[in-house]
Amino acid sequence: MSSIRSSRFLRNALALDAAACATTGLLLALGAGPLSGLLGFPASFLMGAGLVLLPCAALLAVFAGREALSRLAVYAVIGVNILWVADSILILVAGWFAPTGLGIAFVLAQAAAVAAITELEVIGLKRSLPVGGAARAAL
Repeated sequence: MSSIRSSRFLRNALALDAAACATTGLLLALGAGPLSGLLGFPASFLMGAGLVLLPCAALLAVFAGREALSRLAVYAVIGVNILWVADSILILVAGWFAPTGLGIAFVLAQAAAVAAITELEVIGLKRSLPVGGAARAAL
């Protein structure tokens, strides 16, 4: 698949995604015990979710710092974010857990934040040019 020269908008969206993943990951991983009672999710589940987010944050930070990216890599980020939002809703409707009202609000808020960041990444991808695209446009 082709490479793109990532727009400033896309790099900023990826950096925002990285920061959100790192913040949420650290919160869940380090605060799993106390958060478990407040949110109504098992501490092991919260810690696992937090630990999954930390390497994602690191990869997103690397992507945010690169001017050229594989279009497939950006599609993968967008796809994983969409899957995260869908899984967040599934967690609430499947009945696997008994979240508190605060737990439901937390899941919905973070899903909405991920959806918003994903939309920013889609916009940023649309504003990005293929590598060598400017040269081709001039011909």
